Amino acid sequence: MSLGSEIHYSANIALSKKQFGYAFGCSESYRTKRELNRIQMARKRSVKKSLAEKENQEESSKLTIPSMKKDGQSELTTKAKKALNSRKPSQNFITRTVWTLIMIAMFFSVLAMGHFWVVVLVTLIQIGVYKEVIAIASVPSREKDLPWTKFVNWYFLMTTLYYAYGESIFTYFHHLFVNDSYVLPLVSHHRFISFMLYIMGFVLFVASLQKGKYKFQFSQFCWTHMTLLLVVGQAHFIINNIFEGLFWFFVPVCYVVCNDVFAYLCGKMFGKHPLIEVSPKKTIEGFLGGWLCTVVVGSLITFILMQFDYFICPSRDLSTSVFTGLTCTPNSVFVPHTYSVPTSLVQYLHIPEAVTFAPIYFHLAVFATFSSLVAPFGGFFASGLKRAFKIKDFGDSIPGHGGLTDRVDCQFLNGVFVYMYFQSFIAEKNSSTSDILDTAIATLTTPEQLRLLEDFQNYLVDQGKITADAICNRILKGNR
Repeated sequence: MSLGSEIHYSANIALSKKQFGYAFGCSESYRTKRELNRIQMARKRSVKKSLAEKENQEESSKLTIPSMKKDGQSELTTKAKKALNSRKPSQNFITRTVWTLIMIAMFFSVLAMGHFWVVVLVTLIQIGVYKEVIAIASVPSREKDLPWTKFVNWYFLMTTLYYAYGESIFTYFHHLFVNDSYVLPLVSHHRFISFMLYIMGFVLFVASLQKGKYKFQFSQFCWTHMTLLLVVGQAHFIINNIFEGLFWFFVPVCYVVCNDVFAYLCGKMFGKHPLIEVSPKKTIEGFLGGWLCTVVVGSLITFILMQFDYFICPSRDLSTSVFTGLTCTPNSVFVPHTYSVPTSLVQYLHIPEAVTFAPIYFHLAVFATFSSLVAPFGGFFASGLKRAFKIKDFGDSIPGHGGLTDRVDCQFLNGVFVYMYFQSFIAEKNSSTSDILDTAIATLTTPEQLRLLEDFQNYLVDQGKITADAICNRILKGNR
């Protein structure tokens, strides 16, 4: 009700009461005073009401303006986020592609530089992987009070590397050390020296134990040993593959990469059924499609590499490279053989009665199967480890790819399988002169070695393969 209507209503009431007062004989002054009081009260109420309405309007305006601003800001923020999210995949794809090309170029450059530099590359990779895996279980706040923890971790790494590389180098290149009187004791007692170095690290760990921190220190001790076993232990066999020939290193690496690429493509095109819970993006269709594509592409890669002695020949000299070349008698698996085809298949399929190809293709079918169906579980193991520690990647050492561990998690397991398979079914167990000489040096005393030399010279002279004068001349040239 407005102020005017309130006054009009009060005036009507006053008039009616005036008439009522006349009827009952009330005094006119009393009625007039009462009416004025009512009019004043009505005015006060109307003024209060109008003031209250104004205050409500001002408060509502104050509340509306910030909310509009807030809504506008939130809309802008949402649009900005959408724009950034739309750009992020493309930027990540570009970064990932560029660094993939850089890594491929570096990998082939190192291959061309020779076996020694390939070993250096594998060494750097395993040190980087060890650092990343150790880091995810570290607790910096506790390690501040334990200054020896990191030192012990890295000491065990260096000790394990000394043992593993010593075993490989002294096995494949022992002929380089047999004539060195200073290095020969290190070769002969390598395992004992390695064991004593480990014992020193063990004693240092026990001496560094502190009260109230035993559980943390022993958990770090166990974590370090597990990492050494899975990283350095497996990389040791990859190093041996390199010395047996770059073919046995390069082909398994290519198979894992091929399977990774084709499993992704097949999964994108045909994938419908999840494969494993720890890696939800993997599908059964991609898993099997990657296997079939790896067998086909791997056979093509093998056919190309078989044409180069640089890849199939074992290394017995650390100075070899693609420029110096490498020659050898190829392993029999690289030599083509003729195989008879069963008569029933010849009649039914109308194929030749005999086919000729190298046996290596049989073995590579096994390699491709393992690389596609078993080696990926090394990656699943790494994925489960990341989920256990609630991290996305093991590190950020490779832009767009994460850490080194994220890229080589399948390579370690595959490299170990290739080594074991090669030594069991492919390696030719032929004794070389260096093996016999090493055995004579390691097992015979000096008088026995001299007697062996004299008997062998007499044998050569008796067989007419060399004369006594020729032996004397060789001895004289050696003294000069």
